[in-house]
Amino acid sequence: MRWEAITWDRLGDRLAERLLDLKPADGSPWPRIAFDGAPAARPGDLAERVAETLRVLGRPSLVVGTAGFLRPASVRLQYGHQDLDAYYDGWYDTGALWREVFGPLEPGGDGRVLPDLWDPVTDRATRSPYTTLPPGGFLLLHGPLLLRHWFPFDLSVHFLLTPGALRRRTPEAEQWTLPAFERYTDETDPAGTADVLVRADDPRHPAWNG
Repeated sequence: MRWEAITWDRLGDRLAERLLDLKPADGSPWPRIAFDGAPAARPGDLAERVAETLRVLGRPSLVVGTAGFLRPASVRLQYGHQDLDAYYDGWYDTGALWREVFGPLEPGGDGRVLPDLWDPVTDRATRSPYTTLPPGGFLLLHGPLLLRHWFPFDLSVHFLLTPGALRRRTPEAEQWTLPAFERYTDETDPAGTADVLVRADDPRHPAWNG
C-alpha cells in the first residue's frame, strides 16, 4: 500500500475537494461520510477540518459524533464498567442513529437531523434542537466501530493505528477497550473496506492513501 505524508490541514482540504463530486448511490441528496476510528485517533478532529473547508467552498455540512448517542449509563453499564461485549455491541444507540440521523437523510427525507441525544457526562438527554441539512449538504459522522453497522455511508475514512500506537495513545482508564478494536479488525476488516485510510500513529505526521 502506498502512503502519502500530509498535514492534517492539507488532508482536510483534499478530502473536502474529493467530496464535492460525490453522488450517493441511492439517490439521496445528502452524502453521508464516515470518519471511523478509535477515540485515540481523534477522528472528529478531521471531520471538523473537512467541515470548515466545505464551508469555505460554499457547501453546508453537519458534524455528528457517536459519543452523543451513547446509551444511558443504566443500560450501558448494566454488566459493569468494563464489560467488553457490552462496549462492542451495546454502548452506542444505533437505533437512534438510524432514526434521528440516517432516516431523515434517506431519499424523500426532510433533512431534519438530531445532532445528539444523550450527554454521557450528565447522563441526561441533551434536548438539542433538530438541525435541517439542506439538499447537497454533507453528514460527517465520526466515532469508533462505525463500519460494522451497515450504515449507508457514501464514503468512509478509517484511521489506522498500530496496536502499539493505539495502546500508547489510549488513556489508562480506557485500556480495557483495546480488545474491542482487535475484534473489530478481525470481524469487519475496516482497512480493507474503507474508501480512504489515514495512518495516524504519530499525531504530528499523518499519512493517507487517498
